[in-house]
Amino acid sequence: MREYGMLVALVVIVLYFQFETSGVLLQPTNITNVILQNSYIVVMALGMLLVIVAGHIDLSIGSVAAFVGAVAGYMMVKNDYPVILSIAACIAIGAAIGAFQGYWVAFRKIPAFIVTLAGMLIFRGLTLVLLGGSSLGPFPESFSNISRGFISGNEATTGFMSNPFGGADAKLHVMTLIIGLAFAAIIVYLDIVGRKNSRAFNFPVISTPLFIVKNAAVVAIIMAFCYILASYKGLPNVLLVLIPLIVLYIFVTKKTVIGRRIYALGGNEKAAKLSGVPTDRLTFYTFVNMGVLAAIGGMIFTGRLNSATPKAGDGFELDAIAAVFIGGASASGGIGTIFGVVIGALVMGVLNNGMSIAGVSVDWQQVVKGAVLLIAVYFDVSSKNKG
Repeated sequence: MREYGMLVALVVIVLYFQFETSGVLLQPTNITNVILQNSYIVVMALGMLLVIVAGHIDLSIGSVAAFVGAVAGYMMVKNDYPVILSIAACIAIGAAIGAFQGYWVAFRKIPAFIVTLAGMLIFRGLTLVLLGGSSLGPFPESFSNISRGFISGNEATTGFMSNPFGGADAKLHVMTLIIGLAFAAIIVYLDIVGRKNSRAFNFPVISTPLFIVKNAAVVAIIMAFCYILASYKGLPNVLLVLIPLIVLYIFVTKKTVIGRRIYALGGNEKAAKLSGVPTDRLTFYTFVNMGVLAAIGGMIFTGRLNSATPKAGDGFELDAIAAVFIGGASASGGIGTIFGVVIGALVMGVLNNGMSIAGVSVDWQQVVKGAVLLIAVYFDVSSKNKG
């Protein structure tokens, strides 16, 4: 109900704003903008999910993202360090920040709210110190293209073909369609293998007609999405970072021991500890992971701006937390999915984008987003009380 209820809500929101904006919302240009504008929030929300599932919170990720962006600017713009070396150093700094905060939460038992609130102030201050109150940019093209560029292919290299559903000058990016078809084939193949394994162990499976309809719908959605992107500039480079991360964290949360232990930790820490789960070390790891993803998100945002700015990252922690809770995570820990996080982030992104196109003022946009978050958490609490 949590996951698929929000999926239905997302569809309703999309249809509403598609009508309200006279069809602008689902234009290829706008969908690409939604992806670029929300990619870094999705990345940070993946880490925030594990922190919240473990029963904690992280208020510092916006400041950490800004600080890492400032470090990237200092290395690449001011000192001309190689891009690969700078990216590796920024990820290492993110891990170190996560380890620093995780140490106080996991081993010194200081509430995560206090530790990360202190981290928010510390790293925002360090950002201002490092940048001296001014911006650093532009970045090398190879770095900014991670956030702003598209996969290779242009008309000169026959990367585009004529669009049969468009006008005479309409083009489709071929590689985007090929990648979409390959991804859809992998999804269907994994579903077939999973169904076969379930039958081998006499687990219940859905009927064959429903299975066919489900996979046909999945393929149709993936290809429709890729067709829309292909009719503009193709697949944004940032999706080549985002999709593997989503797949990795789905695997970690669903198929690994450490993933199951994080859910056990958030569900009942004492019971998990008595069962042999190293709860302190696991909490520490979740904050290290959060630091790494905050660093990646910060670099994506910095690359998109093509500049490291003192005010970068403002409110990122609130957007990431909102995406997690709207996506069905429990405020008390132990419940939440990667699929839900992605849906929650899309809900927030479509709301922001749709209201902006429709001319809703920023003030009212904040009111609407706050109301959506409150309703999502109320749904969680009320469903628990009924249980």
